[in-house]
Amino acid sequence: QVQLVESGGGLVQPGGSLLLSCAASGKTFNINSMAWYRQAPGRLRELVAGITTGGSTNYGDFVKGRFAISKDNAKNMLYLRMNSLKAEDTAVYYCHARAIVNVEGAHVDYWGRGTQVTVSS
Repeated sequence: QVQLVESGGGLVQPGGSLLLSCAASGKTFNINSMAWYRQAPGRLRELVAGITTGGSTNYGDFVKGRFAISKDNAKNMLYLRMNSLKAEDTAVYYCHARAIVNVEGAHVDYWGRGTQVTVSS
């Protein structure tokens, strides 16, 4: 089992910045990749940014260079630096981890409970 706890959300003005953090605990040695997703009211959950154990990253098209995902393996922490925030970035942001559970590559997905980000003046 892997537990994920997000922090760092809040209210920020348009154009502002936030740093989201995700603390992973439990069987973190099985984790193959981690990511941030978000879900706004009435919309599907969407990928914001992902990072593999090797450090490769990918971002949702809407990010357009405004966000940066990073991780600290020694501390089992995942981060999302968000700059130039817009009202449409308002959503609950979720930390996600995918753990490989056997040699065939079967995996289990873990989710945190989310942290609210509200961008408003």
